[in-house]
Amino acid sequence: MSEQLRWGILSTANIGRKKVIPAIQASSNGVAHAVASRELERARAFADELNIPNAYGTYDELINDPEVDAIYIPTPNSEHAEWSIKCAKAGKPTLCEKPLASNSEEAQRMVDTFAEKGVLFAEAFMYRFHPQTVTVKQMIEDGAIGDLKTMSATFTFSINDPENVRLSKDLAGGALMDVGCYCINVMRHMTDAEPYRVQALADMGEQSGVDEALTGVLAFSDGVMGHFDCSLRAHRTHTYDLRGTTGRIRVDEGFVMADTAETVIHYWQDNDYEQITISPADSYQIMVEDFADALRNNRPPRFHPQDGVDNMRVIDRLVTSFYL
Repeated sequence: MSEQLRWGILSTANIGRKKVIPAIQASSNGVAHAVASRELERARAFADELNIPNAYGTYDELINDPEVDAIYIPTPNSEHAEWSIKCAKAGKPTLCEKPLASNSEEAQRMVDTFAEKGVLFAEAFMYRFHPQTVTVKQMIEDGAIGDLKTMSATFTFSINDPENVRLSKDLAGGALMDVGCYCINVMRHMTDAEPYRVQALADMGEQSGVDEALTGVLAFSDGVMGHFDCSLRAHRTHTYDLRGTTGRIRVDEGFVMADTAETVIHYWQDNDYEQITISPADSYQIMVEDFADALRNNRPPRFHPQDGVDNMRVIDRLVTSFYL
């Protein structure tokens, strides 16, 4: 392995172009070494645009490149399992976009394959790495709002292109899979628990056949309740709110934080109010640096990939509830 982790990017998806590849290029311990597309010309154009030295016209070529140390997968959700498992069998450490798979059965098979092969694997839920999320989590653990009782989360934005992959049933799209997964994850993250009961209502697109908007409820033990809404048809919002027996925490920019701007944690303790300012940070860069450090130092990733399976299990249960 070279001094800098040499990343291969499996697809020319926009999340890679706009977020993850720039984060890799800015990282202290990694470089973008190669990109693959199903069309060589597209891969070459993408590589030229982002100053990536190598381009491949098939995913298999990238996986088999001996100079690629690790692979980032931003393909459509329906393809995560197939290509992650191929990476595991080729011995390639892999960072896979969220949600981990199309369903929890696929996700468990992915995690099990990497474990059997002894290959590093992680889910790319970048918001968890941001100092804002780390601070809120610590506040909850320190009892800053007493016993956590009620949680709410929202992640919505509006899609205008009917061909967007997020609106494709065949590609495992939908609001729950694309952005609702964040709402579920943050509630599981803050409670360190799994809901014992879930229920959802969904607005199914007539043309898309996927949930274009969804509202869900999660019941945890000790009387902790969570509710969330997600949408591919509503104004952009990504926030969460945590209320306990003695206080409250609200985060207005909860999941996709600009790397050049401060964020604010709104904190109430009884009748006192405080704004906690968090310095700008690139959650994507912190995530890829953590992965590279884990690989170099032979340690687990900060978040175990089994968490991705558990998140998918909640999604599966919610899907079952709104199709009944």
